[in-house]
Amino acid sequence: MVDQQIADVTGPPVQRRPPAVLLARALGGRGPAAWLAVGALPTALALWVLALRGARLDRMGDLGLLQVLPPTYWAGFVVLLAGFLAVLYRPRIPQGWCAAYVVALIMMIHATPSVLYPTLRYAWAWKHIAVVDAMLRHNGTVPNAGGLEIYNEWPGFFQLNVLFLRATGLHSALGYASWYPVLANLMLLGPLLLLYRALTDSRRLVWGGVWLFYSVSWVGQDYFSPQAFAFLLYVLLLALVLGRLAAARRAAEAAAEGPPAATALSARTPWLGWFAVVVVVLAGIVVSHPLTPVMTISVLALLSLPRRNRRTVMPVLGAAVAMTFAWDYTVAHTYLAQNANQLIAGLSATNNNVRPPGQLRLGTIASDQAMVSRLSLGMCAVLGLLAVVALVSQRWIRRTGLIAVLFGPLPLLLGNSYGGEMILRAYLFVLPATAFLAGTVVLRSGRRPVLHRALAAVAAAALAIGMFGNYYSKEAMNYFSPGEVAALQRVTVDAPAGTRIVSVTGDLPGGEMNYEDRTRTALSQFPEAYLRSMLADPLPVLRQQLTTPVVAGPSYLVLTRAQAAALRLTGVLPEDTVRRLADLAAGSPEFRAVYTGPDAVVYQYVAPSADGPKEVAPAGGPVDQPQQNGRQP
Repeated sequence: MVDQQIADVTGPPVQRRPPAVLLARALGGRGPAAWLAVGALPTALALWVLALRGARLDRMGDLGLLQVLPPTYWAGFVVLLAGFLAVLYRPRIPQGWCAAYVVALIMMIHATPSVLYPTLRYAWAWKHIAVVDAMLRHNGTVPNAGGLEIYNEWPGFFQLNVLFLRATGLHSALGYASWYPVLANLMLLGPLLLLYRALTDSRRLVWGGVWLFYSVSWVGQDYFSPQAFAFLLYVLLLALVLGRLAAARRAAEAAAEGPPAATALSARTPWLGWFAVVVVVLAGIVVSHPLTPVMTISVLALLSLPRRNRRTVMPVLGAAVAMTFAWDYTVAHTYLAQNANQLIAGLSATNNNVRPPGQLRLGTIASDQAMVSRLSLGMCAVLGLLAVVALVSQRWIRRTGLIAVLFGPLPLLLGNSYGGEMILRAYLFVLPATAFLAGTVVLRSGRRPVLHRALAAVAAAALAIGMFGNYYSKEAMNYFSPGEVAALQRVTVDAPAGTRIVSVTGDLPGGEMNYEDRTRTALSQFPEAYLRSMLADPLPVLRQQLTTPVVAGPSYLVLTRAQAAALRLTGVLPEDTVRRLADLAAGSPEFRAVYTGPDAVVYQYVAPSADGPKEVAPAGGPVDQPQQNGRQP
């Protein structure tokens, strides 16, 4: 009787489902596609780890890491792409799988150099380490900054790192800067999702657009730099503004046709709180980078043209203009006044502004690099064509404000070359729009799912080929061996104040360390006539640059493997220039070797005797330091 009562209360025994059934439910069903979705991710990561273990940096040549990475790396990427598409086209699979695949893509692309290289990658990242180090030592503005004065006038990124170093007790940003490309791209994932979810609630288009963004982001502005930080804030600002516009559009067009916009975080925020967040983001942009505020104003101005957008956009545009003007007129006034003529001249040099970045070439560019340059142009054309097709064929996109994001940065091409990089910066700023638009064309779904998915796989793989080709092909000049780092430490950290450093190119790891009391010269930045005189007779040019003007410390000639690679990849000077100068210094009594290694050699200039050769500058040669023609911050 008691047993019967207990049985009535407890009911029938619960049947436990087999783990395979639970897993199948989590994957949205059974079948090869479901198992591909779960199995591809660990398989791809395992292949990636194996590839890193088998990579050999001594194989690096004119195509950079493309020659270093073994076939298992590329097999891992193919498996990762197949698994992501399997997840993307199965709507019942949790979105966490999409996020996991995108994070894996970021790691495969951007963590590979961080794992393989024993030192920090890219000369400009080393330069920014030097700026952070100087601002940390001087508690703010760095005196006698010379050509790096621009960083005193847009110090936001650097001061934020100084604050982080003081809070954590670290002595230098060098410890985490190697992983900054990974960190920057992971931080960008959140703003990208907010932006794309403000445009549509289609999971396929949102995550597909994110995947394509990382697959075509080959410009290389994700290193430790103010541009990477400002671009992150720029995308976040776009997400906040377009999310607010999406909320207004839903309220006004609840019954309109087309994919509905997703609920954005900014849409549920009271206007005053939303605007306060926008102002903070704008402030971070304005104080950190000279170009990004102008790009932001251009996009907001175009976005404010439709009357329905003005209530949301105009206050943001007004704040952006006011803050940018106030900063440029006060803190950055000195830099802008000194470069006013150059800025004005750029308005009449439209043809040069819209051309791909180029340098004076007195040598021959490597044939593989010429092929990569054509690949980058072709990739830009394909993305532009896909974006136009999306705008023409899908009316709902034209109501989202994405047109302003796509065309807003383009007018700046007419205004300035930005050191020959404006077309690359414009590509970067339109990339959030072009990636999403390309996804609406490439990642289609219809009555022929197998055909659509096959075409999507082919298109995504083709775009990724362009990304790998552009992003990895110049690593021979971006990578620095421990020997090169040790050579530069000899003339920067270990050298006394007043030291002069002369090199062929600016591709040095840490050449700007202690830049407030050092003099730095890169011969490749001089005008053509001066460079031709150097190639004809190098010794008088070296003698002049190592003695004029007079400095308090020693003068060094630094020649490295990365400089020779830069000449080979860019053609700015003949490939054998570094070797010729090394042979000249080795055979001249005016030079004394103070550091020698397989990848670097440092010569100290020793003043000739009284009856020695006189210091005669070549005809037409400059006496002062060269103008800064390098890459912009």
